[in-house]
Amino acid sequence: MFRQLKHLENTMTAIKRTLIALATAVPVLAFSLTSQATTISYMDTALVEVCKAAQSNKVLKLKSALKSYHLQGKTVALKVMCNGDAIITFAEKNGATKTAAKLQQSIGEVSITDVARIEKINVTFTES
Repeated sequence: MFRQLKHLENTMTAIKRTLIALATAVPVLAFSLTSQATTISYMDTALVEVCKAAQSNKVLKLKSALKSYHLQGKTVALKVMCNGDAIITFAEKNGATKTAAKLQQSIGEVSITDVARIEKINVTFTES
């Protein structure tokens, strides 16, 4: 009888611990997921704005977009892809030669091995 009571007591303690752990973990997990969704949304917004600025053929608009999102021209020129194309190619395909030239100028001298190591960030958007 004593053994059964002790076992029941241990079981109840384990259940309490599990419930406390769940009660603590669920709000933390919910906050974490919300935070990640906000970050992704901000990054998508920034990249879409930079792509649109590159497409606009207005160097001032491109500079403003880069500055407002605290992005470096070289980093954007080397890493960002708009609708499946590198941002410079994307700008050129849309007739934005001024912004394409500005982005190309921001790269400076780059060797093929430097470019090959870079991971690209792709953003797809439609005109609204």
